[in-house]
Amino acid sequence: MDHMTELAPDPDADARALASTLRLRILRLCLDESHTNREIAERLGKNPATVLHHVRTLVDRGFLAAEPVRRGARGSREVPYRATGRSWRMPPFPGKQQVMVNAFLEELAEAPEQSVEMTRLGVRLSPDEHAELVGRITDFFAELAEREPTPGGDPYSILFAMHLDAGRMERP
Repeated sequence: MDHMTELAPDPDADARALASTLRLRILRLCLDESHTNREIAERLGKNPATVLHHVRTLVDRGFLAAEPVRRGARGSREVPYRATGRSWRMPPFPGKQQVMVNAFLEELAEAPEQSVEMTRLGVRLSPDEHAELVGRITDFFAELAEREPTPGGDPYSILFAMHLDAGRMERP
């Protein structure tokens, strides 16, 4: 099912759907493995009713797709959900950076400390050097986003942020 062609374009509704740390975490959880609402709630330590509201919002905007119903342990009907990858192609919207950072910080707090690789670097770049760096990073992230998950591979989250360093800028 192609959610991109079924949905009426509504950038505001898409932005609202992604303007939630919990929703971004749900998308990450369902990135390369489908999960039911109950499984998502358990993994994130949230109430299943709360999670269901967020799952439905993501499904309504095509960021999550429902897969065929399966039978649960007690014979109940369970709907697994999988991220569609549509969020990767979303244009910027107000507050997007803060929501992404908050989701990353929550995930980082749960990560085994020995698995975390971090670097903080200050550089000075010309406009051409900046454009080259951004282009290379964008291309690399696009390549990673298009790759099929490695069977048996470990799941990692990556956050890249670059900004003008206001504290180091020349003052008039």
